[in-house]
Amino acid sequence: MSTKRRETPAGTVRWLDADEERAWRAFRRIMIAVQTGTAHDLAEAGLSEADYEVLSTLSERPGHTSGLGEQAAKMGWSRSRLSRHATRMEARGLLRRAPDASDGRGCLLVLTDDGMAALREAAPAHLASVRRHFIDRLTPDDLAAIERIARHLEPG
Repeated sequence: MSTKRRETPAGTVRWLDADEERAWRAFRRIMIAVQTGTAHDLAEAGLSEADYEVLSTLSERPGHTSGLGEQAAKMGWSRSRLSRHATRMEARGLLRRAPDASDGRGCLLVLTDDGMAALREAAPAHLASVRRHFIDRLTPDDLAAIERIARHLEPG
């Protein structure tokens, strides 16, 4: 099937054919449904998805510490956006900032005991949510296909 093309001021646009359009819309519906469900369940534990991502990443790092820039890149956020979010998490006692000796302009995010406690409390409910909204709805073949597709979509 040929893809429609149309000249625009920005150049030629390759429009999606019917199969591509259905696949794109299905992907978006999946992302929204899973993300909405897990975000709602995390909110009941008093955490946002971003809070959980930061806390879980820090819990896996040596010294429970990560550079702000590294964490921002992992989340696909700008440093300033994560910095503002970290300020709110710091005010709640979930993390603290420390100077980054390797980057005079940067800082390190350090998981606090309260942050670890919040993560430990939220983790079982979050895992149950991931199962309910995603894992348990798919077959092992579906999960393998998602992993294969993800490898094609990873940056770099």
